Amino acid sequence: MKVRVDPDLCVGHGRCYVLAPDVFAPDDFGHCEIVVSAVDGALAEQARIGAENCPERAISLED
Repeated sequence: MKVRVDPDLCVGHGRCYVLAPDVFAPDDFGHCEIVVSAVDGALAEQARIGAENCPERAISLED
């Protein structure tokens, strides 16, 4: 699965990297950066949790 973040939508709530720290991390401004863009197994589950908890829906997952 591929993980993508739309930087125009992300405002830096930080839910993604708090809930999925192996997939997402904060940049210097607190916005989401992707640590691993191709995930499977446990990392895919973390990515789903991070995406589902993004208030702006800035994270997309593609199979």
